[in-house]
Amino acid sequence: IDERVDAFLTRPIEGEWPYLWIDATYLKVRQGGRIVSVAVTIAVCVNMDGRREVLGMAIGASEAEPFWTDFLRDLVRRGLSGVKLVISDAHEGIKAATARVLSTSWQRCRVHFQRNALAHAGKSSRRVVSAFIATAFAQPDHAAAKAQWRQVADQMRPKLPKLATLMDG
Repeated sequence: IDERVDAFLTRPIEGEWPYLWIDATYLKVRQGGRIVSVAVTIAVCVNMDGRREVLGMAIGASEAEPFWTDFLRDLVRRGLSGVKLVISDAHEGIKAATARVLSTSWQRCRVHFQRNALAHAGKSSRRVVSAFIATAFAQPDHAAAKAQWRQVADQMRPKLPKLATLMDG
């Protein structure tokens, strides 16, 4: 790794970072003369002043819980503190590592949920489904959002039962 990249990835983390987004994507890389798929993870945080910053990145064989646990422990060793909410996809390894290392709340990312939801809709229905789900996020308060969410799920249930079940969860 280049010295500047290494310095960036190992720098001390100072201050409180209440919001942490973590995610991974898979890339093909050459290792030992073969092409293999690796998980590239990233941690983006927002500090108390509202400043967003990439705090960490790592490459691993998969998104298994031990990998996420090591990734989060490394961030904590470097000084990550004050995390109140972790936002990610619904990967069980992330959720377990978050509970173990940070002992904080976890929330499913809206973008990841939307992708999962649209996978249950046919191509011709995706735009309508997306618009219906968006109405719940546009509500003025939690109670209204919850009621709208229920209404949307119930509207979807006859034609898209798997989507309604996903929303029920």
